[in-house]
Amino acid sequence: MTHPDTQPPFLVFGAPCIEEAEIAEVEACLRSGWLGTGPRVAQFERDFAHWRGVLPSQVAAVNSCTAALHVSMVAANLEPGSEVITTPLTFCATVNAILHAGLTPVLADVDPVTQNIDPDAIEAAITPRTRAIVPVHFAGRPCAMDRIMAIANKHGLTVIEDCAHAIESEFQGQPVGTFGDFGCFSFYVTKNVVTGEGGMILGRDEERIARARILALHGMSKDAWHRFGDQGYRHYQVVECGFKYNMMDLQAAIGIHQLARVESNWQRRRQLWQRYDEALADLPIGLPAHPAEGTRHGYHLYTVMIDAARCGVDRDSFLDATNAMGIGTGVHYLSVPEHPYYQQRFGWRPEQWPVAMRLGRQTVSLPLSPAMSDEDAERVIDALPSVLRA
Repeated sequence: MTHPDTQPPFLVFGAPCIEEAEIAEVEACLRSGWLGTGPRVAQFERDFAHWRGVLPSQVAAVNSCTAALHVSMVAANLEPGSEVITTPLTFCATVNAILHAGLTPVLADVDPVTQNIDPDAIEAAITPRTRAIVPVHFAGRPCAMDRIMAIANKHGLTVIEDCAHAIESEFQGQPVGTFGDFGCFSFYVTKNVVTGEGGMILGRDEERIARARILALHGMSKDAWHRFGDQGYRHYQVVECGFKYNMMDLQAAIGIHQLARVESNWQRRRQLWQRYDEALADLPIGLPAHPAEGTRHGYHLYTVMIDAARCGVDRDSFLDATNAMGIGTGVHYLSVPEHPYYQQRFGWRPEQWPVAMRLGRQTVSLPLSPAMSDEDAERVIDALPSVLRA
């Protein structure tokens, strides 16, 4: 018998949905003796390319979306110090990748409804030194890629899409990541397709992707699979000063089966999203905007806005209360200029990007994962009124 005071297990935010197929594939990978970059990575790349409707030569698997962003910027041949426009409402990795590539980040504020970068703000931020735009498809909602690409074409700018939240997202029937010169995807443990750590670069230009692939493994002309394969050792040449960004077969073993279930997992997240929409409509919190017509939302983050004046509780107290009730919530994100490093390096202040500042100080991401049961969702729904009355 369960003791009446026993709490249910802690509801982990963004818990991955791992099934027996992934477990069996990882075991088979371990027994094969091939753990590093090899046949399973190659299969994962082929599967991803087929699913996105591009050639296998247009994708390259790496060990994170951060690596994908960094390598894409290097492969794009942007001059050192060039300005790259991106959003202040993103994870620090977006800006850090710009810095690691020797480029200069420039922030353009977000639209208050979509929470994506505002095309008008992009236009206002362009200078003679601007060379690229990095739009982030925040929470799975596609950016206004028609307007962004029009701006890029007008000014001759490279576009590198940050699709970490948006593997299934589409804008006007076209998958995100296929508009710009590069699309960068994440397979981190909380993402919609999981490999634990991992990423993918998708590129329009096959030569640039070939260069990205070389850059991702030390700048070597041949990867380990080809050097130590069935045909015996082959010499390699270092043709660039590259990085250690390759994906392992152990990671791809998980991703192969995650990708096979990408649509069914998307459907489950959509069901949970719609349940939240219905159940939370009368609460004094801000809910995510409905997906725009002609788009496909990735349903990655269900972000609510906690305005202390309306809710009777501030955002951080809300986080503490839900955590105490065994419900894991997240913050996506404090705006980039809230962080000390960027303030000290660039003199940025959050007030310079007021929409991102307000959203970053109010946002809470509720649990959303295909691993969640209907009962899990009801736990979240039932908890919120009592938190808001606190």
